[in-house]
Amino acid sequence: MRVVVISYRARQFWNALSAVPAPDELGLAQEVLNPDQWALFRQLQPSEQAHSLAVMKRLSAQRLQWDGLTELNRKDLLAAALLHDVGKSLHPLRVWEKVLVVFGAWLSPVQMSQWGAGSPHSWRRAFVVARQHSDWGAVLAAQAGCSSVTVELIRRHQDEAEMPPSSILDYLLLQLQAADDNY
Repeated sequence: MRVVVISYRARQFWNALSAVPAPDELGLAQEVLNPDQWALFRQLQPSEQAHSLAVMKRLSAQRLQWDGLTELNRKDLLAAALLHDVGKSLHPLRVWEKVLVVFGAWLSPVQMSQWGAGSPHSWRRAFVVARQHSDWGAVLAAQAGCSSVTVELIRRHQDEAEMPPSSILDYLLLQLQAADDNY
């Protein structure tokens, strides 16, 4: 298990350094998002755009989980995939700060959570962004005209999902988290 985690984190680090979205992938995102949402997506760092596009593509490829979802549910989920980390655009993190957050979560999740409270204008900035970006992103998404479902998925994308899911929102959240965790 430890080798899997190290491999996953090494891939994350490499992607943070090198990932850039391909033009055809950006076109796919533009088909899902309205102009205000597209402008919001474009505020993400290129590596975060690439990550969000990978999450959306993973969801799109999982056709088996689409059964029973309406077209609106699918659109909400894909929009949430593209915008789930958009709160990070308010306080973009440098690669070394992302590494710090990963090590902090690994060494002491309780301490990291405490450091994540407060303002992002101190030495705790990276931890604050990691903890609060989902709330910030939900506000930005609402301002950009996202549906209430998309906004809630963005707000809750780091929360522990209810098992088994008791609502369509919980089911969509599980789908989003599975695609995000596997990138």
